[in-house]
Amino acid sequence: MEIDLGKRIEVAAGRKKADLVIKNGKIIDVFNADIINGDVAIVDGFIAGVGKYSGEREIDADGCYISPGLIDGHVHIESSMVTPQEFAKVLLIHGVTSVISDPHEIANVAGKKGIQYMLESSKDLPVDIFIMLPSSVPAADFEHAGASLESEDLKPFYQEPRVLGLAEVMNFPGVKTADKKMLAKIKEAKKAGKRIDGHAAGLSADDLNVYMASGIRTDHECTTVMEARERLQKGMYLMIREGTVAKDLKNVIGVVNQQNSRRCLFVTDDKHLDDIMDEGSIDFNVKLAIQSGISPITAIQMATFNAAECYGLTNKGAVAPGYEADLLLIENLTEMSISTVFKSGREVVANRRLLPNHLADSTTDFANLSETVSFPELEPTLLNLPLKGRKSNLIGIIPNSLVTHHIVEEVEVDEDGMFEPSIENDQLKVALIERHKMTGHIGLGIVKGLGLKSGAIASTVAHDSHNLVLCGTNDQDMILAANEIKKMQGGLIVVKNGYVLARLELPIAGLMSPLSYQEVYSKLKVIDKALEQLGANKDFNPFLTLSFLALPVIPEVKLTVQGLFHAGTFLAYRYRCRRCLIMCFLKRRHLLLFSLQIGLIRKKSHLFGHNRAYWLLCGNTALNSIFRLSQSLRASPVMIIGIYKDLPRLPFTCYLS
Repeated sequence: MEIDLGKRIEVAAGRKKADLVIKNGKIIDVFNADIINGDVAIVDGFIAGVGKYSGEREIDADGCYISPGLIDGHVHIESSMVTPQEFAKVLLIHGVTSVISDPHEIANVAGKKGIQYMLESSKDLPVDIFIMLPSSVPAADFEHAGASLESEDLKPFYQEPRVLGLAEVMNFPGVKTADKKMLAKIKEAKKAGKRIDGHAAGLSADDLNVYMASGIRTDHECTTVMEARERLQKGMYLMIREGTVAKDLKNVIGVVNQQNSRRCLFVTDDKHLDDIMDEGSIDFNVKLAIQSGISPITAIQMATFNAAECYGLTNKGAVAPGYEADLLLIENLTEMSISTVFKSGREVVANRRLLPNHLADSTTDFANLSETVSFPELEPTLLNLPLKGRKSNLIGIIPNSLVTHHIVEEVEVDEDGMFEPSIENDQLKVALIERHKMTGHIGLGIVKGLGLKSGAIASTVAHDSHNLVLCGTNDQDMILAANEIKKMQGGLIVVKNGYVLARLELPIAGLMSPLSYQEVYSKLKVIDKALEQLGANKDFNPFLTLSFLALPVIPEVKLTVQGLFHAGTFLAYRYRCRRCLIMCFLKRRHLLLFSLQIGLIRKKSHLFGHNRAYWLLCGNTALNSIFRLSQSLRASPVMIIGIYKDLPRLPFTCYLS
């Protein structure tokens, strides 16, 4: 719509009535962290002035605070498991009028088709959904995702006005080694004049120098005050996260003070629909921050103006002339009780209820994103986990955190040396099944802390490659869960004693449901009840916790479709194998031998794809030679899995491709 500046000026000057005037409100001044009195005059979706005005329609704020609409600075919409259309409806109730979305979940399944779907399904909604293009699809080169995106794949999307930049750069090793493909993506974003988001999980202050030298300016992975302070000192925008699994706000908010608060904003990152509906979105972040000692005005400033400024949204985030009329009426700041929401001057929420006239149902076609779950028939023996002795590596869950512990402890084994889950010791079997390309890869591990007392759960939401992740107390229920997920073509499922207790079908790329948010919410509540029957830990969401066990770019130990992986050292390891540091994936005619000792391996045919894998034990001195020779031989690709100077004397190895 063409902007009528003349009309806006006439209204601002008081020579013409506004379309809408909000009176008798306490206006939150995000520029000076203050509260002022005055009317807010709105014309054609923009604020014409703040002062004394009359309008064609006038609303009495009755002493409510008038706030800018809230902004989520980093979110994966797919984690809500509803479409963007339904997601927008839920956000409006909680005062969120703009989000910065990274569609790398669906991109890992469907590549460019997934990004296009998110762009199409998120346009012309009563919430502004901006897009950051996925930088790391797959999240790491050795991952088995459904797609791979290079710089040339992303380039055309920069022409879309709602695309603001390159999303979280998870491939820090690629940045540090100046990997050509990684740098090409960063350069293309810079060339287009776009922003670049970070993902600096566990990076030291020295590593941040390398990271930020590439042009990355944000981080949402801080879990401690020390990490947060380091990022602020380097000039990063600090994104303070409170999601379903990652609940970092209370651990990080202590770093915020009067001097640095303008460099801080709020994000949810990944949050389930039921958690958004039950506790809130960014409004919940604001509420927690206030409870933690941040002044209400500063907290709202962080949730509005700071986020807008971070992404160059110069017309958003303030109640001031020339800004978009995305406004909230808040009865109580401490409780963030939002009664009314205006989007571009239109009233979309009144008395805490959605007004239906502006809310379209999900209509975007997703036919080319269905039928995405495919894997060979499961045989019981494929879930056998052989161990050499009783001491083994475990994934230790940290409640409400994406980070895990690396645990080494004794486990139960049967007479054949196969791992036996122990409910008493909270040691369960976890599996990750490749579901995109029928490779037959199955990664197995042991997890401690999930708390299931019976049955099994499974999900095709498994960050970031979104293969099929399952965990259980017995193989029979795990196999049933996997087979049912395949029939559903994606979703969540709870199984006990050979029966399905609850399920949620997610046919859109195995990630989202086409149902209304109310229907999905109801199904999630049924799943919660079913989890209670399994004795699951109630302190965190088992499904979302399980989904992040498959993300190898976040410390410490994670599971891939080839086995366990140590994110801190980029070291992969399995059970019953020799120690090794570097693995190369090679074409059939090439073999690189930079080894001090070649570890013995036992081939498993179902683990081999079209490449051969060779196991090498190498030191740091061989690294540059490997890169040079691999390039001359055109070995494609060479994967550096780890360099680990003081290897523990445990059964380590790399895994097969």
